[in-house]
Amino acid sequence: MPTRRHFLTTLALAPLARAFAGRLLDAPTYPKSAFARFSKHLKPMSRALEMEGYYVWCNSPIYGPDGKVHVFFSRWEAKKGMSGWINGSEIARAVADSPAGPFVYQETVLSPRGPGFWDATTCHNPAIHYVDGQYCLFFMGNSNGKTNTKRIGLATAPTLAGPWTRPDEPLLLPGPAGAWDDHCTTNPAFVQYEGKYWLYYKSWNTAEYETSTDPTIRGNRKYGLAVADQLHGPYVKYVGNPVIDFSGQGHNKQFEDAFVWHQHSRFNLLARDMGVYSHEVGLYLESKDGKAWTYPKIAFLPLRDYGVQEPPAPPKLKRYGRLERPQLLLRNGKPEYMFCASQGGQHMTASGFVFKIT
Repeated sequence: MPTRRHFLTTLALAPLARAFAGRLLDAPTYPKSAFARFSKHLKPMSRALEMEGYYVWCNSPIYGPDGKVHVFFSRWEAKKGMSGWINGSEIARAVADSPAGPFVYQETVLSPRGPGFWDATTCHNPAIHYVDGQYCLFFMGNSNGKTNTKRIGLATAPTLAGPWTRPDEPLLLPGPAGAWDDHCTTNPAFVQYEGKYWLYYKSWNTAEYETSTDPTIRGNRKYGLAVADQLHGPYVKYVGNPVIDFSGQGHNKQFEDAFVWHQHSRFNLLARDMGVYSHEVGLYLESKDGKAWTYPKIAFLPLRDYGVQEPPAPPKLKRYGRLERPQLLLRNGKPEYMFCASQGGQHMTASGFVFKIT
């Protein structure tokens, strides 16, 4: 049964959803009212971390004590194709003197550990933070090369170069069978707020994933919130979860790849759209309390809309030019650069792409 909060959220979104329905998905442009103020401050820089023989994804940047930019990113062998992230990704670190690069690979930080471990087959979705005097690398691992064992974990280190302490157990588990989040926990987004540790996570329902009659629909991705008094938990899921859910708008509208930060006395969220406007744009949402969120606006557009000239897409790349996994480089809590992942680049696999926030 829908909660009161869910009902009110759906009611508030309905007029806007009707206004946009059937118009935006087919249109090459969007009405000015659909854009967030954030979107007006993006200046495209260049691709980053183009690595021969690899797909590069999930670029999470942080300023180090050396003044340099350290990026924790996912990569997997190009021979696996774009879908290799699910059963062969590792997390590595690269360093540059400035956000514009060039970034130089330093080492592989986390790699799949093999049979018997919860992160046996992949390490993905890195999100780096400096918390309580140590570096915290939130990530996703799985144990069978499939989505149903995706779990969020937390590795810690005294320096960005390590040594990293890996968790023997996941940080956050899925809900019980039948729950909205019974399939997995993934895409971690972390905020330290008022002395507590807030962890946002993506999940969906297994039955929706496995029994859909439409082969193009594999569940409906939503976001939940879990809060802890200590960094390593236990993380207690918010009773009003999911805190962001677009399924009530129909047409399997959903989203993923959230990045959350707190600024100007509010929570801010960037994400990849999956049908609210289109599958090619990013979303921006705000919240006063981190639980009730505004209707999303457009945060960013495909690379072509920024005048970025790239060669024609090869048949193997189905999401060419689309920006995904937005992650911000913050200085004193203020966004300075946005790092995204995008298919393409000189090796026609995938790499990072950097925007300056003016």
